[in-house]
Amino acid sequence: MERKPWSVHFDMEANDESIQNTANSAQKDAKKKRSQADKVGKLKYLLAKDKKLDRDIAEIKLLLKVIFAGLKDSLHFEKSIIEEAACQDEVDKAILQLLFEAGAPGLLPKEIAAKLAEFKIARHQVTRRIVRMNKRLAKELDSEVVERRGWCWAMTRFGVDAYGASEKDLLAEGLTVYRAEGT
Repeated sequence: MERKPWSVHFDMEANDESIQNTANSAQKDAKKKRSQADKVGKLKYLLAKDKKLDRDIAEIKLLLKVIFAGLKDSLHFEKSIIEEAACQDEVDKAILQLLFEAGAPGLLPKEIAAKLAEFKIARHQVTRRIVRMNKRLAKELDSEVVERRGWCWAMTRFGVDAYGASEKDLLAEGLTVYRAEGT
């Protein structure tokens, strides 16, 4: 007999699986356990997982702070690391450079603003920027880069060490380059 798509005989095909086999597979499906996400809902499951990850990250941060506190005296930071952690833009970098050049007496915010006239910054903005730089650095490295001395702002020992090491490296590189060109 010829099979045609519209024929009744075409729709009736022989089933290889017996009825008993399909019953066994249904029992196996019933024995499968539901996942935790299916039990409590996907959103609650993901939120619980997120909270667990947040707790783990907080523990790691605490551990890093403890390690850093122990090694703080033996670590030496460079100017680039300080600028990356504390400075937000070029104005902050310029303020730190001016304070480093001023030395121990420091500078008044009015003097810093006058020297940074190209950035059109006011004296109160200088103070706000310095406070924000200190907060960012304290959050990252638990140290301050600038401190108040009377009405003036000056670099701390931590900042002077970081900027001083970088300046010595630059001077040493400049001398070697100059000597190489001269000879």
